[in-house]
Amino acid sequence: MPGRTLIDDDEAARISGLIDEDLKQEYIKRRDARRREVKVMMLGQAESGKSTLQKQFQLFYASQSLEHERPSWRPVVYLNIITAVRMILDNLDMEETMDSNVLPDSSSELSQMIRIASPVSTGDLRGALLPLVAIEDQLASQLSGGVDSLGGGLTGAYVRPGWQERVDPAGISYDGHNTSKDSKEASMIELTELTARTLTDVWETVMDLWRHPAVRRKLQLRKLRLEEAASFFLDNVQRIAEPDYLPTTEDILNVRLQTLGVAEHRYDVVLGGVNYNWLMYDVGGARGMRHAWVPFFDDATAIIFLAPISAFDQYLDEDSRTNRIDDSLQLFTAICSNKLLKNAHLVLLLNKADLLKRKLEAGIKIRKYITSYGDRRNTYEEASEYFRAHFIQIHRKKDAWQRALYVHFTSMIDVKATQDVIGNVGEAVIRSHIAQTGLT
Repeated sequence: MPGRTLIDDDEAARISGLIDEDLKQEYIKRRDARRREVKVMMLGQAESGKSTLQKQFQLFYASQSLEHERPSWRPVVYLNIITAVRMILDNLDMEETMDSNVLPDSSSELSQMIRIASPVSTGDLRGALLPLVAIEDQLASQLSGGVDSLGGGLTGAYVRPGWQERVDPAGISYDGHNTSKDSKEASMIELTELTARTLTDVWETVMDLWRHPAVRRKLQLRKLRLEEAASFFLDNVQRIAEPDYLPTTEDILNVRLQTLGVAEHRYDVVLGGVNYNWLMYDVGGARGMRHAWVPFFDDATAIIFLAPISAFDQYLDEDSRTNRIDDSLQLFTAICSNKLLKNAHLVLLLNKADLLKRKLEAGIKIRKYITSYGDRRNTYEEASEYFRAHFIQIHRKKDAWQRALYVHFTSMIDVKATQDVIGNVGEAVIRSHIAQTGLT
């Protein structure tokens, strides 16, 4: 071409070489970033402890973010208390209905004993607690953001990732006045403050109900079953009813809040001076939500499977004929044999070991619910080993790739013990990842 010189060609070649080098370096940077990305899925049935484990990871690796979220857990704690109170009152209503169906001069032995033991009628308590119980549905709806439980007709709060934004701590001042510009946030904050004031007014009545002989006797006879953390919150209702209440870490770990969809959580994990991007996925565990796991399977670094071994006397909400231990075993079988997961490291957390121990100490017999338990001793040592052996046997039979299986007994609300497990699990997963990818 006219006017083109050798210098122009040399300059063009130099620039092209620089571009090629930049692209190469960018490719290497992205490749190394991907290789330092550790993708972990938490799997298990509903109420297995996945969300609590996520909060423990957050406490271990990103405690500042948990501090930032702390005020947003207030309405969730309040909802847990209200739900427990409503469940108790519903159960008492059912008892009274049964009494009214028998002959006028013969009510139940339990009711007669209670009327003698307590001068306070449950009817009086019910009337006093009506303003608090009346808030439950509205509070659950606000926390859920108007999303129902997949059309399943289940009650309670079902939240999607990012629900904390609707209870943004920046949107509320400590004198209880709303400073948020968003109408939905304003409504949530106002409802939270209304709930707090109502609980402050009636917390003594809540305690009277919780300590009432009718309730204590029903709990003793296992005729009243509450959610696992209900007793914790009812025992602490005076503290929680304080006007300046802010949830403690123990409060946050104990709350019951069901998740919908898939929530991604990112943590920086440093091992050997190298920073790894730990991506943790918390997915809903109800049967109708398990299809959401599939898209995350093919490139998962590790699977943390949670099995609540305390659930031997419980059945699925979705299928009242299926024992929850059996469901966990079936689900673990599917995970061990899934070809999409053949490259994922396996971690098994036999969770809620503390609850298992308490149930056995209370005299609840495993063989009543799981006939194959037979005549084994009804002790924690025997039972925990029995459940562990069943899961290990499934892994040996169904894992064609002969992967290592890391097994731990856990109680997710025990911060120190769980933090030790998290440290061990995190290091084991990353070291296995390094060996598999050749990353140094």
